[in-house]
Amino acid sequence: MSLHEELTAVKRSLDDLVRTVGQLEQRIGETRAAEARPLAPALVHELIPIPDTPYNHALWTDSDDEGLGVHSRRT
Repeated sequence: MSLHEELTAVKRSLDDLVRTVGQLEQRIGETRAAEARPLAPALVHELIPIPDTPYNHALWTDSDDEGLGVHSRRT
């Protein structure tokens, strides 16, 4: 590769770098602008009371114990 070709390749690489940095700066600016505005209205959190009474075990008789190890059921 001649010196002229190498300089042309370096200039092309620098131009690509400058263009890429410009695109990144634009995207960062858009991201910061998007972060500054709310995307959704504020949610109202309401407390839901959880009873202290025991669960009805009949609700869980047909459920699987997946991921809890080996269990044998005897009915």
